[in-house]
Amino acid sequence: MKKRILLNLFFIAVLSFTSVLAQNSGVNVSKVGTTAGTFLEISQGASATGMGGASVSRANDATVVYWNPAGIAGLDQYEVDISHTEWLAQTNLDFAALVLPLGEFGTLGFSYTSLSMPDMKVRTVDQPEGTGEYFSAGDLAFGVSYARNLSERFAVGFTAKYIQETIWHMSSSAFAVDVGTVFKTDLFGGMVIGASISNFGSSMKLQGIDTRTFSSVDPAQLGTNNQIPYSIDLDSWNLPLLFRIGVSTNAIKTEDYRWTVAVDALHPNDNYESLNVGTEFSYKESIFLRAGYQSLFLTDHEGGLSFGVGLNSKMLFSTDVVKFDYAYRDFGRLNGINVFSVGVNF
Repeated sequence: MKKRILLNLFFIAVLSFTSVLAQNSGVNVSKVGTTAGTFLEISQGASATGMGGASVSRANDATVVYWNPAGIAGLDQYEVDISHTEWLAQTNLDFAALVLPLGEFGTLGFSYTSLSMPDMKVRTVDQPEGTGEYFSAGDLAFGVSYARNLSERFAVGFTAKYIQETIWHMSSSAFAVDVGTVFKTDLFGGMVIGASISNFGSSMKLQGIDTRTFSSVDPAQLGTNNQIPYSIDLDSWNLPLLFRIGVSTNAIKTEDYRWTVAVDALHPNDNYESLNVGTEFSYKESIFLRAGYQSLFLTDHEGGLSFGVGLNSKMLFSTDVVKFDYAYRDFGRLNGINVFSVGVNF
């Protein structure tokens, strides 16, 4: 009876999330480029990226804190994971996550995300080769997560995070939350259902001295004061709200081999709906081969195919496990990206 109640609550939550987002979808317009903090939509972790981003129902490393905070409730060891992505246009994306299981109290998680770029020359119409100054731009986010198993099958999790974007002398910040659930079933070899809603929070608005300029009181009058200072008022932009629901299951599972397939459905507020699909083949939970496709059925997207490999190895004279993962994701005309991850279970 208790399991049935939890299952009903899970599907009620999923339907509620879908209803709320559907009301905000408006007319048939993609709304691409209408949100701030879009670095929050970039896939994290080589394992998940190699599987095409189909990871909302999977909890195999600490990076699940990005995909679904409820997933950390399924990790039974302390774990730290560091990921580096050679992102587009010579930018770099770095992600770190720490998961701390605390027994009956639940599980805590901490995450850090940073998108950075090399310094660029400040150019003007009068000085197209540069003024001698340099500027930089970057994004970062800090998150604190908590998850707990409400039963042997059902878990919920939350993440509270601080987000900041900067460019030269301008900056903007926001607070947001992620909410997720995971439900384990007996269907199809132990299918797992996961759902999450990410980046529900305040809007972002750039502020700083770069909006300050000078104007004349009356350009038509001689002797007018042309150094009256004023500031340009910029618009506020919403965060990239994203709802995910996905399933994963083991198509084959023996003592030595495991073949997992996963599918995620995505409903963002700044694009059309799409699917992420992925698969992972494991040999003795030590060697991993992965492949997937991201943004399936999404119009006007670049690439989508991805693949990856992984290796788990125990440390000498210890039960601690070190994980090495690599993934490549194709971006069509924008070429591709490389993702490297290192994790430790202790």
